[in-house]
Amino acid sequence: METFVAFDAVVFVGFIVAVVAVGILMSRHERDSEGYFLAGRGLSWWLIGFSLIAANISTEQFVGQSGQSAGDVGLAIASYEWLASITLVIVAFFVLPAFLRAGIYTIPEFLEYRFNHHARTLMSLLMMLTYICVTVPGVIYSGATTADVLFKGKEVLGLPINVTSVSWIIGIIAALYVVAGGLKACAWADLLQGSALILGGAIILVLAMIALGEAPPETVGLGSQQAGAGAVERFTTLNSDKLHMVLPADNKFVPWTALVLGLWIPNLYYWGLNQYIMQRTLGSRSVAQGQKGVVFAAALKLLIPFIIIFPGMIAFNLYKADMQREAEDTTNKASLARYDAVKASPERARTVFPFDRDFAALYPKKAEEILAFNSRVAGVSVPQKVPTAFANEDLLDAVEKKNAALPRSDRITIEKPLVGYKHDAAFGLLLKKLSKPGLTGFILAAILGAVVSSLAAMLNAASTIFTMDIYKQYLHPSASQGNLVLTGRLTVALFVVVGCLIAPWLDDPRLGGIFTYIQEFQGYISPGILGVFVFGLFVKRAPRGCGVVGLVLSPAVYGLLAWFVPSLAFLNRMAAAFFAVLIVLGLMTGARPLAEPVTLPAQTKIDLASSTGAKVAGVAVVLVTLALYAIFW
Repeated sequence: METFVAFDAVVFVGFIVAVVAVGILMSRHERDSEGYFLAGRGLSWWLIGFSLIAANISTEQFVGQSGQSAGDVGLAIASYEWLASITLVIVAFFVLPAFLRAGIYTIPEFLEYRFNHHARTLMSLLMMLTYICVTVPGVIYSGATTADVLFKGKEVLGLPINVTSVSWIIGIIAALYVVAGGLKACAWADLLQGSALILGGAIILVLAMIALGEAPPETVGLGSQQAGAGAVERFTTLNSDKLHMVLPADNKFVPWTALVLGLWIPNLYYWGLNQYIMQRTLGSRSVAQGQKGVVFAAALKLLIPFIIIFPGMIAFNLYKADMQREAEDTTNKASLARYDAVKASPERARTVFPFDRDFAALYPKKAEEILAFNSRVAGVSVPQKVPTAFANEDLLDAVEKKNAALPRSDRITIEKPLVGYKHDAAFGLLLKKLSKPGLTGFILAAILGAVVSSLAAMLNAASTIFTMDIYKQYLHPSASQGNLVLTGRLTVALFVVVGCLIAPWLDDPRLGGIFTYIQEFQGYISPGILGVFVFGLFVKRAPRGCGVVGLVLSPAVYGLLAWFVPSLAFLNRMAAAFFAVLIVLGLMTGARPLAEPVTLPAQTKIDLASSTGAKVAGVAVVLVTLALYAIFW
């Protein structure tokens, strides 16, 4: 990276060392399981708020959401952030008090008290599998790919910079202070990293707006008559088609129908039932402190689209040629080589090669050639007088339907999609092109801090679930406090290794970008978990068998829809799975309701009184969120 100078290296290393040192120092006295996994139930509201944001915001957002906004999704991807603000307010007053009153270590533990032991174990296994195979590798990959864009072809201290090497660096840094200090180490490190990522994102937004205002009009697609237009006017003109929160119902990423229900399911699951997020609130020193911290995080959430999504749009305005080259050099190169090889042996061809609309617009002759080849291989006729990109989409839908009726050995292989632009490179290009000497080290540290913070939260949560829900329950029921802490530390190290091994494999365009990959696969479990907890918290006479039934039914329904209706947006599949769970659990409750409601445990270690101030602030957050939707509808 041209602007990475010695001072940047000092700032970068100094920040990372400070984060690790503060985390370890502030947690040095945590020796028992409650201290290691829940910070001794002593976290204050401001620490909880910053920790929630730092655990949530990562390069999953900086890479994934900015990449989606650089593409066709635009500002609509902000619904993941702004609806989260309302979701957090709901969690603060309707979910958190119940969990804190029960005194649980893990979210699955609540299911044992409300339903049965089998429900707790099943949810623990599902969440661990998702953390280890989806979210942990996803966060590692997104951080590594950012560094790969910034330092492509370079070495730092003799180490080649690529997705694999950076994956291991990120994993080791995160594991270091989680192993040492547990949740309290994470929370104090998050205080530094959460502040830095908000400030770093704001700096990038300002630099991007300045660059857009100074760019020659023709280089960003404006006419010469707009040479005197300011940065804000240029931004709104160039992105007028993207500055909307509503997309058509057939959009595969954020259809407007998802705003009605589909998007609420991952939000409520993520913020209210996800161990690595809720673990911060489970460590609250009181219900009031927890509620204040959650509402504080909700207010901070309103800022995120301005420092992540808006810069992604500007990146495409300024550097779409670079994104095109990134696509040519990475995602397209292998697929085109494969196409040439298959085309040379047509008698063995059982592979089709999809491409997106940008590829069809940028390379029309190549797209027409590939479309004709796909048509011959699939035995599907191409509609006449239909644009190439749309005809290709229709053909692929036909191939997927055809494959669904064939044995696996006879199915047509669908290759990695050819893309016009690598949108996930958006934020990395902004850093590479705009960051000034002296600022680069800080911003890189903030971005890496965001990755490390989220990864640390996931590792801590996964180790907590394994230790308390699997190891203590089944493998060593009489384990001492020291043994539990040691087990938690060892599993952190193991999970890091697994995540780092999987991460490089996620550079596959068929996944639709890393943000979509994570959301898509979490869709298998989140509708069921949410449905089960809705019944567990609010339907007092739901029978104990509802826990296992809901957790098993959700992935089955979601998977069947993904198999037989692949064109259905994953958010709509989640809505369908959620409704299926509610209907079945409702029928079970109607048929065999409990004679008496289950009595849940109640702890007395912390103050359980709610916060009036948090309620007032929560109402204000909801009103501001609704105003933002009205402005950008």
